[in-house]
Amino acid sequence: MKRGDVGAAGLDVYEEEESIFFQDLSDQVLQDDVLARLLTFPNTLVTSHQGLLTHEALANIAATTLANIGAFERDEPLANEVRPSTLQRQAPRKR
Repeated sequence: MKRGDVGAAGLDVYEEEESIFFQDLSDQVLQDDVLARLLTFPNTLVTSHQGLLTHEALANIAATTLANIGAFERDEPLANEVRPSTLQRQAPRKR
């Protein structure tokens, strides 16, 4: 983000969110330096893991899960399967 390699970011999950987002800390100084830095970027939106709690998101999760279970039971290819060989082919770019 700092170098401009990413045009924008929307973060619905932050690794250390448990101690920050689930209580009112609006009258305190933010102690998490990484989150504080992220919040300074004008092209970054950080939410408190709320995107999951919509009717549409929950319906999509349920439909995807049921479709994957059905395909597994019918011994069909799994559309959402992640295979190690696929990940190995997509080696990260070196800078």
